[in-house]
Amino acid sequence: MSDGEVRERGSRMRWEDGTVYGLILAGIYFLVGVLFFYGGKEKIFDGIGAPPGIEKQFAGTFLDTIPGIDAAWTILGILELAIFVLLIVSLVTLEFMPNRRKPFLLSGLALSIFTFAILAIGQNVTGEHEGVQGLFLYAGATGVLAFLVLQMPPYKPGNWISGRGGPS
Repeated sequence: MSDGEVRERGSRMRWEDGTVYGLILAGIYFLVGVLFFYGGKEKIFDGIGAPPGIEKQFAGTFLDTIPGIDAAWTILGILELAIFVLLIVSLVTLEFMPNRRKPFLLSGLALSIFTFAILAIGQNVTGEHEGVQGLFLYAGATGVLAFLVLQMPPYKPGNWISGRGGPS
């Protein structure tokens, strides 16, 4: 086994497999982690309650009474920070290693889809259909990311790129 190869589930991970694997996971961690860190931080730490524009948008809707606009805003912030925490736990437990299953990363992605769904419901309640479309797209793209994680090691062979198209 050369330095550029790692033994994975009966196959060898070559440099091209490892490079693509690392770049995809780094992209997922940065994209999802930064997105939800700043969203949650803004809602929980940078202000008390929903900003005036949000208060105005949801005035008179069911969210105005149950659970209340400020409470809904805080719940969203907690969900967003929970996603960030799941990604941090994934990193700390070394889930990014090719031989490690990724339950925290996949849970963070699943919670992201759920959070996008909650956000879309809020947009739908106020008739912001373009916002709903965008959030639906984000949820779908996050589902694609979760699927992609399941197509990489350890869920698939280590030569998941170099082994396609025949024996290497």
